[in-house]
Amino acid sequence: MIRKLLPLLLAPLWLAAEDWPHFRGPQHDGISREKNWQTDWPETGPKRLWEAQVGIGFSSMAVAKGRLYTLGHNEGADTLYCLDAKTGRKQWSYSWLSNIGAKFYIGGPGSTPTVADGRVYVAGKWGEVSCLVPHPKNAGEGQVLWARHLAKEDQVRVPTWGFNGSPLVLGDRLLLNAGSAGVALDLKTGKTLWKSADGEAGYATPQPVILGGQPHVIVSSGRAYTAVKVADGQEAWSLRWFTRYGVNAADAIVDGDQVFVGSGYRKGCGLYKIGAELTEVWKNKNLSTQMNAAVKIGDHLYGFDGDSGGPGKLRCVSWKTGEVVWEHATGFGALTAADDRLIVLTGTGALMTAPATPKGFKPSGRTRVLDKDCWTAPVLANGLLYCRNSKGHLICLDLRRDQ
Repeated sequence: MIRKLLPLLLAPLWLAAEDWPHFRGPQHDGISREKNWQTDWPETGPKRLWEAQVGIGFSSMAVAKGRLYTLGHNEGADTLYCLDAKTGRKQWSYSWLSNIGAKFYIGGPGSTPTVADGRVYVAGKWGEVSCLVPHPKNAGEGQVLWARHLAKEDQVRVPTWGFNGSPLVLGDRLLLNAGSAGVALDLKTGKTLWKSADGEAGYATPQPVILGGQPHVIVSSGRAYTAVKVADGQEAWSLRWFTRYGVNAADAIVDGDQVFVGSGYRKGCGLYKIGAELTEVWKNKNLSTQMNAAVKIGDHLYGFDGDSGGPGKLRCVSWKTGEVVWEHATGFGALTAADDRLIVLTGTGALMTAPATPKGFKPSGRTRVLDKDCWTAPVLANGLLYCRNSKGHLICLDLRRDQ
């Protein structure tokens, strides 16, 4: 018995960590529950375990059961990559013809694969939706269990920069940000169960929330953030939110009976109390999150204020009042968090970690890991940190202790 227990007793605490099976992580909040990972880095930075090329785009990484999944564009096709999460070795891939969509930026897919019960769900840029598993006979390939094309089959309007929200699995349904307030597909067959009215979708991922004891999702369009019932798409409430070019891309953040939304182009942000109707708590321009949502830790929000083409700043903002507590001139970027610490990747490829505290931004680790443009939030899973840039350079850094 002692021999059996010994490996468990000696195992480093980070082994209690969890996978990151979809965009923004297990709790849909951009926060990992991992603890005891390396926070004091040498000048050369954490140990680099591996690197890979995964094509042009801004897809983040999903990590589940030892595998990493992401999307990228190369030579006229978008590809789902499945890599070994510890070594970076390719396990299998699946490609489909696709336009890169380089409209005022480099283009490429922006959604992140979702993994659930051994299946991988992918939302393409132009309306493609697929469910895949590793091919049982052809090693290195993916097998499509079902595939849909929402634009061609359901006449769902493609937004200006293509679909960028990631698929969300809830029960027996796959929720997608399409139309004016979402689309629901049958998880097993891909059949359309309901779709919202015609409209240009936003670019955020559906955010799950319980309203009146029933599962709902908050979906962004180019004009609003709307909560709809998962069962039938019925609207619970809608917040008019006009952002330049319809870029409502940052996911809503829900805490109790309050919801926070923010967007770029100096639109700003706001906190609202959820009831039969939304009631404004405060609204200002202190946290204009253009692409990546902030993270809420304690009574504060931490996120990037500003747009990709300008001088962005990392800010700490009071959840209760909306006041700026501190700001740091990092430039534009993205972040995640774990164990009450921020993991920050700037647009130019500088990686930093610092305590998430209203007392200020004081990094204990700082290093340059990638070339620009880094608009994709880093992912921490099982002690390993994954970062990528728009050209598809993906790296894995070892933050495990006692290695």
